[in-house]
Amino acid sequence: MTGRRTFLKQLGYGGMGLAMLPYLPACTSTVATKTIGGASPESMGVSSRGLTDFFDAVQKSGLEFHSIMINRNGNTILEAWWEPFEKEYIHTLYSLSKSFTSTAIGLLHDEGKIKVNDKVIAFFPEKLPASVSDNLSAMRVYDLLTMHTGHDQDTMGRIRASGETDWVKAFLQLEVPKQPGSLFLYNTGATYMLSAIAQKITGQNLMSYLQPRLFGPLGITGADWEEDPNGINVGGYGLRIRTQDILNFGQLYLQKGLWNGKQLISAAWVEDATKRQVNSQDNDSDWGQGYGYQFWRCKPGCYRGDGAYGQYCIVIPDKNAVIAITSETKDMGASMKLVWDHILPAMQAPSSVVVDKTAKQKLSQTISRLSLPIENNSVPDHIAAQLNNRSFTFESNTLGGEKVSFVFQKDSCTVTFVENGRTIRIDSGLHRWITGGNIKQGNTLFPIRGRTPKPTRISSYYYWPEKNKMVLTLKYVENAHADIFTFLVNDGQLDMEFGNSLSFQSSNQEQRPSLRGIMS
Repeated sequence: MTGRRTFLKQLGYGGMGLAMLPYLPACTSTVATKTIGGASPESMGVSSRGLTDFFDAVQKSGLEFHSIMINRNGNTILEAWWEPFEKEYIHTLYSLSKSFTSTAIGLLHDEGKIKVNDKVIAFFPEKLPASVSDNLSAMRVYDLLTMHTGHDQDTMGRIRASGETDWVKAFLQLEVPKQPGSLFLYNTGATYMLSAIAQKITGQNLMSYLQPRLFGPLGITGADWEEDPNGINVGGYGLRIRTQDILNFGQLYLQKGLWNGKQLISAAWVEDATKRQVNSQDNDSDWGQGYGYQFWRCKPGCYRGDGAYGQYCIVIPDKNAVIAITSETKDMGASMKLVWDHILPAMQAPSSVVVDKTAKQKLSQTISRLSLPIENNSVPDHIAAQLNNRSFTFESNTLGGEKVSFVFQKDSCTVTFVENGRTIRIDSGLHRWITGGNIKQGNTLFPIRGRTPKPTRISSYYYWPEKNKMVLTLKYVENAHADIFTFLVNDGQLDMEFGNSLSFQSSNQEQRPSLRGIMS
């Protein structure tokens, strides 16, 4: 996992199975959320017992999964969400966005509008530095696609920190110390440049360009994608779509670019994008198996797009299968190993898998009970009644916090914050998740870690670890992360402390100072 942590730092923040068929249709599913049905696992040669073993292993691992969907032989055999996540919610992809950006380049390539050997500087002659180095001049689209730009550190963090609102210009101003093609370096700025090139060619950002060519045909709706100051989708991260959309994207690649009988993207591009184009890390991890066009090769011989904290689109041609996962895992290598150890071995020839009604029933029961852990050991004698309809005014602080108030009912609480002149209301359940109308509007709710620039639904629960202490958990279910607010009340004074799921998973200390409020 050391290698993946290195990549996260660089981010600055994330056909054997087709041999008998000319194409597979758009995948079929009659499986409801948290159930199995329609095409049963066994009918597609997958052991229900093996899938149950996977869920058991996830629980024992302590890793946080949000959803999983599996296609086998063009049929959805499994879909599951851990409460409070739901099927219809979009989810941030982090670097899994990169695979969608490279697909846009593939579409442009198929249209004859770009070649992988085109020089990067040819697209932006008006934004070049006064002196163009030999290495910058030599950089190709191929080098952007394969993370061989010649930079010796990721460029995205430096682009964002430059203060330059023209990110393309900021990228081109950076030194290129190595010859392009000589060094593999995971470089989110390279993917951004692919997005910028696509927009320069088409006059449209990636979202608009991909809508009729990819998103529409695959049924992707409700998506959004972060943009730079000039409206260019950032490319390397920031796309949000549903788990079903991730699965369909993988199915398209498994089917060599065919969807409902139409060739959306050429089979030749799919082949080039997903094979080992270059060596990646010099180790035996899942990041050391080689890199294609913004796709990773995997140890079992398959390939994937992935994103920070465990967003996966895993395509397994020799099993004729696709797996889509969203999560907030602290160890992406460990979460992938659970797939390799339990799900892949469960996939056999249909004739070799015996229907086990007991195992299938257990699988259904397991899926129906999936939930993120909830602390439910509140002390019985707490001060909810004393806080009810009370408001606290915060002392002067750097976070813009002004007030907080509480309204309690039998098993729920409405917590209302006033922050920088904005009123934000959170409905929270006692030992149970409530989503309702909770919305985090971009960088609000005292942000400092866990970038949520787009609006996201919030699911929340609370509990009382001590008589005078209330802990409020806010899970951003269209992002990936959580905030944990702790309120300690004594003698008309409230102290509010902050925590978040990112700092809880690492040695990073919480950077937000506690706030003190006086009862109004």
